[in-house]
Amino acid sequence: MKVSIFSTCVVDLMTPNVGIAMVQVLERLGCEIDFPASQVCCGQPTYNSGYLEDSKLAMKNMMRAFEHSDYVVGPSGSCIAMFHEYPKIFKGDPQWELKAVALKEKAYEFTQFIVRVLGITDVGASLEGTATYHRSCHMTRLLGERETPFQLLEQVQGLQMEPLKNSDNCCGFGGTFSVKMPDISEQMVNEKCGCVTETGADILISADMGCLLNIGGRLSRKGEPVKIMHIAEVLNHHNPAAKKEEAGHEPANG
Repeated sequence: MKVSIFSTCVVDLMTPNVGIAMVQVLERLGCEIDFPASQVCCGQPTYNSGYLEDSKLAMKNMMRAFEHSDYVVGPSGSCIAMFHEYPKIFKGDPQWELKAVALKEKAYEFTQFIVRVLGITDVGASLEGTATYHRSCHMTRLLGERETPFQLLEQVQGLQMEPLKNSDNCCGFGGTFSVKMPDISEQMVNEKCGCVTETGADILISADMGCLLNIGGRLSRKGEPVKIMHIAEVLNHHNPAAKKEEAGHEPANG
């Protein structure tokens, strides 16, 4: 299985450890990884700000970058959902519409790829602790993926998951929203932080680093000792006691 990694801006520039974890998990699952160096931003920030024509330059670059890839996998439901918007944006364009459709059809969010393409729900991860999961708006509403993160987390040995109240509510980040509407954004993230601390969890997990940086930053300012982890880091984690068995462990098919 040949997989091209779409790193996303936030992971590439701010949390490269998440990208490393994603690659390591996929390699253990038998994927052959490459990284097209010409990739840049997917165009979402400028597109959402209303700069459609300017955003198309970045979008066309991404279609060229992944044109020869079998699968494209990214650590963000938000950015992959942007790829899924390309066919609408380039509809009727004789040069780019088919390329936009091709990219959409082979682009998957990390957990989505593992479960829906590889057919795996147990990657052999283990992590002791109590955690709760934040659903990102774009992954849930735009990409339409509600199940795969939970299917994978259920199989993490030693991890106790606690439900998050109002889990579908936005954390207040929303990319440019948090910049344009900081007062409203602050109230939203305060509400989200309250729901997180109510669970008693010591770990907050999500599949989008934008959300995690926003919530984690606010939790830190409030002095709440909750650790944030991208789901790729969770799925790449092994407790010391489990490492002895790792060499002979085969992930179970879901």
